[in-house]
This record gives sequence, C-alpha cells and structure tokens, in this order.
Amino acid sequence: MKKKLLITLGVCALVGWAQESDFVGKLTGGVRPVIAVPDLRGSGGAQALMSVFNSTLYADLETSGSFKMAPKSNYPIQVPQRPQDFQKPAENAQPTGLWLTGWANPPVSANYLTFGYAAESNGQFVLYGWLYNVKQPDLTNAQMIGKTYLGSLNDVGARKVAHEFAADILKLFGVEGLYGSKIFFVSTRSGTKEIWSMDYDGQNEKQVTVYKTITTMPSVAPDGSRLAFTSYLSGLPQIIVHSAETNRILPFFNQQASMNSNLSFAPDGKRVIYSSSVGGYPNLYGADLNGGNIKRLTSGRFIDVEAKINPKTGSDVMFISGRGGPQQLYRMSIEGTDVERMSTGEGQVSNPSWHPNGAYVAFSWTMGFQPGNFNVFIMDVADRKFVQLTHGAGRNENPSWAPDGRHIAFASNRSGRMQIYSMLADGTQVRQLTSAGRNEMPVWSK
Repeated sequence: MKKKLLITLGVCALVGWAQESDFVGKLTGGVRPVIAVPDLRGSGGAQALMSVFNSTLYADLETSGSFKMAPKSNYPIQVPQRPQDFQKPAENAQPTGLWLTGWANPPVSANYLTFGYAAESNGQFVLYGWLYNVKQPDLTNAQMIGKTYLGSLNDVGARKVAHEFAADILKLFGVEGLYGSKIFFVSTRSGTKEIWSMDYDGQNEKQVTVYKTITTMPSVAPDGSRLAFTSYLSGLPQIIVHSAETNRILPFFNQQASMNSNLSFAPDGKRVIYSSSVGGYPNLYGADLNGGNIKRLTSGRFIDVEAKINPKTGSDVMFISGRGGPQQLYRMSIEGTDVERMSTGEGQVSNPSWHPNGAYVAFSWTMGFQPGNFNVFIMDVADRKFVQLTHGAGRNENPSWAPDGRHIAFASNRSGRMQIYSMLADGTQVRQLTSAGRNEMPVWSK
C-alpha cells in the first residue's frame, strides 16, 4: 500500500499510513502455506450431497486467511481417497497424484493435501477425512488428521461435517475457526427493521425480533448470552435486552429520555455503557447490567454516541463525539476521564469496533479515496497508524470484528442497496453474505 501523509489539526506533524507488512500482516498471519483441496467423492445417499460438502470445505479454508489455495487446474488426475491408495513410484519414475511428491512438486507445489470420501451409513452422512503434509518423505510422518465425521443425510448434515473438518484443520495451525459463530444484523425483509441472525457464512438466516417497528443497533455480550438493541416499541428509542439463548426479554431500566441507545457490554459481563439524551444532548452513561446504578460519564452540548468498551481490558472506551465539530473517534477511560481524540479531525468518523485483543479498532470514515462516502479503516491504537480496507465501492460502514480477529463483517451498498459482507482484515476476500431486503449494522458474536 502506498504511503499517504496526513496533516493533523493544529499540529504540523505527519501521520503515515501503515504498510501491509506492519500490523495488518500480523492480523492476517503473514506468509500462508499452500493447501490442495480436491473434490471428494461420495457413495450411496452421500453422493448427491458432495457438491454442498466440497464447496463448504473449500470456502471455509479459503476464507480463513490461513492458506494459499493451490489452483485446481494444476491438480493431478489421480486423487487418493484413502491412505492405502498411495503408491510410492519406482526410482526415477514421474510422481503421480497417488504419491506425496505429486502434490508437493510443481505444478501443484502444495504443503498440505486434504482427501477422503463420504458414504451413507445407517441413514447418516459419514465422512472419512485426512490431512497430509505432502512435504514429508514418507506416509508415516505425513498424516496430520485421520478422522471420521458424522452428520444428517441432507445438505445441513453435509455442511456441518465440512465445517467440522475445516475447523479441525485450522486448529492445527493455531487458528480459531469461525464455525459456530453468529452475525446479528438489522434487516427490512419482514417489512420493518428487525434484528436477524445468520451463520458466519451467510447460511441459516433467522428473524430474532418481531416488534413490527424500528428495531436497530444490535450488540452482544462478550459471552454471547445477551443481545441488546434499540427499539421504537414505546414510541421513543429505548434499549431492550434479550436472552440470546431463549430470546426472552430481560430486565433493563431506561432513563426518562427521548433516546436511550447504543448499549455496549463490558467484558466482565457486569457493566454496560450507553447513550442517553436525558440531559438534553446524547451523552454517555455507565450502568449495571440491568440498567441500575447509573453514572454519567460525559456531559456537554454535543453528541456522544456509539461507545464501545475494550473487550480485552475493560478499562477504556472508544466512542463517537461531535464535541470538536464533525463527528470524530475519541477514547476515554471506563470512568469517563482522560478523553482524547484518536482520528485526525478530517471528514466524519462512525461505528468503532474493538479487535478482540484490544490493540486495534475498526471504524468507518469519510476520509480517503472517496470523500463523502464512508469507508472501512483499521487503526493500531498504540501508534494511531491506520489502513484503509475498502476503496471506491459505495458506502461501507458498521465494521465488526469476528471472534478470530482476522475477519471483519461490514455493511455496503456496492450492490445497489445495503447488504452484509465479510472480508479479511487486509481488505481481501470480500464475500457478500445477504441479499434479501436491506441489511445493515452487523455484529459478529461467538
């Protein structure tokens, strides 16, 4: 990425754009090993499900950001289904796909190979899956995974098995897979704005709220137990909290104000911060989990919203404020002290989202290659270096970090109307997750 110099307001200091080899490289893992993922075959009732299985496995490994995918056009004609299929070639003979060097050598040049087969057994989808390090000289040292996986004999079961196989592979490389994580978001597909959820890959979309009024701004407790959002159910924007497990409404006290919104949970699960206009202007307040024991954290004739508590330390807060003019990114302590501006003062900033390790923050900003439209940026909080991830593709906002700290969900109107997308933390592997209705404000949860 080319360097661009910014002049900070009131200071003749130069702030450089971080290079990809800087903190972005750390977030996405740097150099990636090459993996070959040939399509597996199935027998019996499993045969019709192999397209779903193969596409899911490939997508999970490709979008993980952990591997470079070997092009399938370079694969050998012969692909092993079982370890017994491997045959060491005679000396000086050309290696085939039935030996390790057939995958390790050009043109495939892979480090790892997935293989196996699926079958129907007792009405179940059964996968026999292996992962081999093809750089090893012999089969004994090559095997890394040899496991049987079970699922229902339908698309859901085949997809589940593929997710589990991919998750086991990623674990070997110290990567937390996204299988099992959820994305909550706002959708208009039912006629009004409601909260919906889906799997990390866009599958299994479900409507969560049925308030039939504007319901927006979702947030999730760090342990995934509570879902909070802002709803106009009472006529004014108020905070409602649900149990994420049962969807039952949980107690939360709203102050008498024209607006209570943007709730953020502390990592200890005991405190929250939200924005309220009880004093006339939206300022920030801290409270217990049920809204009691309220403490005012900011005050002034300006707007303070979108507070996000550091998920690692719980000791500091990022928020958006108009106290200096156009809305900018600020940081303060959890007690409301030591307020400092983090952005340069140019353009407008919104939607801060802490990285799970508390060292980085993603946000939307109108500064960049397309002024006037929001784009997604990430910043190293310690030195305030930042990188722009989206460029020239409409309006991009509401970034939310995945639990693995390597992916970001965001909303974009690049397709004509606002939809939910995901991408790696270096801005690559952009993937559209929703298509029905208008969808925005994603929040990624464990």
